[in-house]
Amino acid sequence: MPKSAKAKAEQSVPPPPPEPLAVPVADSHTHLDMQDTTVEEALAQAAAVGVTRVVQIGCDVERAHWAARTAAEHPDRIWAAVALHPNEAPRLGDGLAAALDEIAALAALPQVRAIGETGLDYFRTGDEGKAAQHHSFRRHIEIAKEHGKALVIHDRDAHDDVLRILKEEGAPARTVFHCYSGDAAMAEICAAEGYYMSFAGNVTFASAQPLRDALAVAPPELLLVETDAPFLTPAPFRGRPNAPYLIPVTLRAMAAVKGMTEDDLAAHIAANTARVFADA
Repeated sequence: MPKSAKAKAEQSVPPPPPEPLAVPVADSHTHLDMQDTTVEEALAQAAAVGVTRVVQIGCDVERAHWAARTAAEHPDRIWAAVALHPNEAPRLGDGLAAALDEIAALAALPQVRAIGETGLDYFRTGDEGKAAQHHSFRRHIEIAKEHGKALVIHDRDAHDDVLRILKEEGAPARTVFHCYSGDAAMAEICAAEGYYMSFAGNVTFASAQPLRDALAVAPPELLLVETDAPFLTPAPFRGRPNAPYLIPVTLRAMAAVKGMTEDDLAAHIAANTARVFADA
């Protein structure tokens, strides 16, 4: 087999399961519908290493319905979050209002514990899409507050505007920055506001020192852990398929940055996750 083909084949092999966590935690942000496995297989693999629940994210109308339906089928293992991803808003055009109404209807369901991922993304959407993104984000904030649900934020290259809109609209009582991407200064702002910061596998990347600096100053009582699977597989498995069972890899890296034992950090994360999603 040519070297390039062999390397490609190796990259498609799922990483081995890590040592199980002694203190169970949840994967606070995953996309089971995008992973190359069944829901039951993903949940079993995760449970075997101490990841006992996942938050399934629906990021367009179709996927939001799937998330709500799948959470209802696995009430002890899955919570749903529903929203229009910020990059969806400009694509919908005149259909945006109707799509937002569908998200609002799903928000009333008991298995839907959060509104997300919503927010702003200036990496893939240019200036022409900002107005639609801003409108969608503000409406999602309103929906979260109307239904008493947590808000899960996607923030890419848009820190200042995300923080400004949250302040203008009034953030929900439980607000999570998914796949936290800010620096240490922003982490201090989030901490002062009581916003939760969820770290993904990219915190383990060699190039991610600013994320580790942010993690270092983030209070343990505001930390969550996620995979964002199938994306952002943690080192040393970067580039290979990600899944909820790899949460222990990221959590252990986070504990090292925080100077905490993995059990202590896991206990904080488990309590934080319950506070954010279980009380919805």
